[in-house]
Amino acid sequence: MDSGVKPRLVVVGNGMAGMRTVEELLALAPGMYDITVFGAEPRTNYNRIMLSPVLAGEKDFDEIVLHTREWYAEHGITLHAGDPVVGIDRRRRVVRAQSGCEVAYDRLLLATGSSPFIIPVPGSQLAGVVGFRDLDDVETMLQAARQGGRAVVIGGGLLGLEAANGLLRRGMEVTVVHLTDSLLNQQLDSSASLLLKAALERRGLRIQLSAQTAAILGTDKVEGVRFQDGSEAPAELVVMAAGVRPNVSLAREAGLHVERAIVVDDTLQTYDPRVYAVGECVQHRKNTFGLVAPIWDQARVCAAHLAGFGHRRYVQQATATKLKVTGIDLYSAGDIVGGEGSEDLVLRDRRSGIYKRLVLAGNRVTGAVLYGDVADGPWYFDLIQRGADVSGYRDRLLFGPALCEAQAA
Repeated sequence: MDSGVKPRLVVVGNGMAGMRTVEELLALAPGMYDITVFGAEPRTNYNRIMLSPVLAGEKDFDEIVLHTREWYAEHGITLHAGDPVVGIDRRRRVVRAQSGCEVAYDRLLLATGSSPFIIPVPGSQLAGVVGFRDLDDVETMLQAARQGGRAVVIGGGLLGLEAANGLLRRGMEVTVVHLTDSLLNQQLDSSASLLLKAALERRGLRIQLSAQTAAILGTDKVEGVRFQDGSEAPAELVVMAAGVRPNVSLAREAGLHVERAIVVDDTLQTYDPRVYAVGECVQHRKNTFGLVAPIWDQARVCAAHLAGFGHRRYVQQATATKLKVTGIDLYSAGDIVGGEGSEDLVLRDRRSGIYKRLVLAGNRVTGAVLYGDVADGPWYFDLIQRGADVSGYRDRLLFGPALCEAQAA
């Protein structure tokens, strides 16, 4: 390669993880690379987290665009939207897109994300069965909502509840079915989960727990859902929100090391030093990632390495979750299960619908679940992240920072 030519960076995936990495790279080393981006969707990069407000009618698509086409042009980035990469030749260092377009790379960044897990039951391919992953899914859901009728949302996690809330606000009758016996079982303990269930039912959602889907009914399009126990729920729309699967087939076919997802080290490098990966398609120290905070951290570290500042390492942190279902305040952070020898501090105020539970290990807060009053969530999260010693105000922890810090001062 002659010295006047810039190294070529090819990014596979025009979503949040890949483009955040590019943004960080441009801030650290503007003009260092000749950058080409391939995206499967025919549109520009948008904030996937904001699909729930678009579904619920609180935002328009234009409001959730992160990078306009002008932005790509301004930064000299070649964007191939609606043209997914279908093959990577690591020996020749070339990617091939669906259109037949081939682009050579010196560094390759895989940000292929994940796909909704479509439960493999009879009828899962019927018209009217959708995931909740991209703008096309939201369009399908809005079209169904315009006809009114009934929806079944499979999955009582964050995404499922946000989809259910949006469809309810759009005028559909909505039933949420969940495999376990408590909603948001990843983020909430059973007490907070019960409070949430009651609040959602007051709004008009139907909720069926410990319900296993056996089949989706209908001939040409969805007509209902049958459960393992033989009961049925009529539906014109079925939303699959029962988890995601990392998109790894491209990496696997290219001979990269893949387990549950694309395996990366602390620098977000795959087993091929020219190939990096970030976001929901990666596996780092046995874990995969679906929340935005760890993915932003990955983008920062990966960009630093691409820019030649090779001292940063990606370290997994505790994460915090807020529920975006309007009018329901819920915050969960850190390890809410607790281990051997851990201790719970609990505050329950039934009249005002407030519930707080802190998990402590020794003199440190390791987890927090807040329902109804979440104002102190970030403060607890900070204590968790810093591993702060709370022995000086342990007995007042549940009452928030004002009381604790006054005493500590």
